[in-house]
Amino acid sequence: MGGTESSISEPGSSSNNRESETSRQNLSECKVWRNPLNLFRGAEYRRYTWVTGKEPLTYYDMNLSAQDHQTFFTCDTDFLRPSDTVMQKAWRERNPPARIKAAYQALELNNDCATAYVLLAEEEATTIVDAERLFKQALKAGETIYRRSQQCQHQSPQHEAQLRRDTNVLVYIKRRLAMCARKLGRIREAVKIMRDLMKEFPPLTMLNIHENLLESLLELQAYADVQAVLAKYDDISLPKSAAICYTAALLKTRTVSDKFSPETASRRGLSTAEINAVEAIHRAVEFNPHVPKYLLEMKSLILPPEHILKRGDSEAVAYAFFHLQHWKRIEGALNLLQCTWEGTFRMIPYPLEKGHLFYPYPSCTETADRELLPPFHHVSVYPKKEIPFFIHFTAGLCSSTAVIALLTHQFPEIMGVFAKAGKRESPWGPDLPLESSFLLYPRSDDH
Repeated sequence: MGGTESSISEPGSSSNNRESETSRQNLSECKVWRNPLNLFRGAEYRRYTWVTGKEPLTYYDMNLSAQDHQTFFTCDTDFLRPSDTVMQKAWRERNPPARIKAAYQALELNNDCATAYVLLAEEEATTIVDAERLFKQALKAGETIYRRSQQCQHQSPQHEAQLRRDTNVLVYIKRRLAMCARKLGRIREAVKIMRDLMKEFPPLTMLNIHENLLESLLELQAYADVQAVLAKYDDISLPKSAAICYTAALLKTRTVSDKFSPETASRRGLSTAEINAVEAIHRAVEFNPHVPKYLLEMKSLILPPEHILKRGDSEAVAYAFFHLQHWKRIEGALNLLQCTWEGTFRMIPYPLEKGHLFYPYPSCTETADRELLPPFHHVSVYPKKEIPFFIHFTAGLCSSTAVIALLTHQFPEIMGVFAKAGKRESPWGPDLPLESSFLLYPRSDDH
């Protein structure tokens, strides 16, 4: 994930061991997460390709999704059901038409194959309405299989593995149905489905359903409910995200942004509420510094990838794609963001890798983002702290003086020749006597 390959180290080679250790550290730092708000391949990503002729997803991103599907939707007992055996092969297919064909074959063997409906809803459906219809069929089949697995879960380890798989399928279907409802404007229905999911399956916090819930509640402008969700999930022991940090900043900004003026603030100073809002923005920007340029529309948005790198450009794209409208809705929020976000980099200790509020910024984010984001997108990199000009000038002057002094000490005769050659001559000739020079300037009556 860090974009580096550790070479085979020879016995006793400390340098190779250090390189391998660094590579392993980069791999652990650049963990890629499933995008909680990933779009539908058939109804959204493919439509973009039809219109623009560009592929919004990279092979690396789709390969990660294929691995996710095999992890969530398959298990060791698939050979007991022919339809699941077919779907196990379908998730490994690289060609979309081949996957769709395999899904239909699975439905011919078993009309209640939930994962087959899932694949068709994701990749064959060309509208959200069609996707929702297929997911409803998948839900009906998935609930039946889930109840059957619950009854047999304690019989053997294989049955427990099957229950985990069927649970994953059911949660995935309900979540996608909630996202369909959100896209079709039935936001309260989407919020209910998400709340029920979080209540029924609390161990599945790794799926980050709360980020879907935050976005839907912001659309409803239910800011008190948003604050309640943040109070539960904005904890230092949990992995942070741009959605959590920037939503917390948005709520604090909302209380002061409508009356905020840089000129007034510079005269009277910041109030307590304004200081809290500015600190929240600084916190969010330090976590992911790429987001403000998208929110301020200084950089063009693209369709978000199916996987994101936290604190990277891919996460910034995914956040801004869905949350830009929420910032625009609150009067003055973007103005306050524009006035304060750049100040973050003056507060972070130098070098930037030290960090301030969060763990050090990973050095491998740019490499991973280039794998996740399409080639036509200009990947954003971590802003560098600029060194003032006088520091460069002073350093250069001191270095050159030291070099000249060293050369003069080592080669005094040669440096003396260079000094005489470089000595500036008088414009009236080198042999003009000092007294003669006064003749060039006639004496006035006053002198």
